[in-house]
Amino acid sequence: MAEYEIGPLQQIPPGEGRNFLVAAQKIAVFHTREGAVFATQAACPHRGGPLADGLIDAATVVCPLHDRAFAFATGQGIGNDCAIAVYPAHIAADGMIILSI
Repeated sequence: MAEYEIGPLQQIPPGEGRNFLVAAQKIAVFHTREGAVFATQAACPHRGGPLADGLIDAATVVCPLHDRAFAFATGQGIGNDCAIAVYPAHIAADGMIILSI
């Protein structure tokens, strides 16, 4: 896996997600209200909904199109048979988001 610095944490407001192009892949990166960061594939596998626009909490994202929920830690669907790809992400000491692909 390679690590990529995608910018400062402040570029994503708490409780929201943003899309980034990383290593030719569109990745959704989320900043929880608790201060954690998570990264997933950008599109919901159900109907291609934009996951970065979904509702999030400390552990899940909900697709804004059809309310499919997914766990940030595993990518497994919650109450559905879909799953998403998840990527390791963390905040460096200098406040930059680091993503591994």
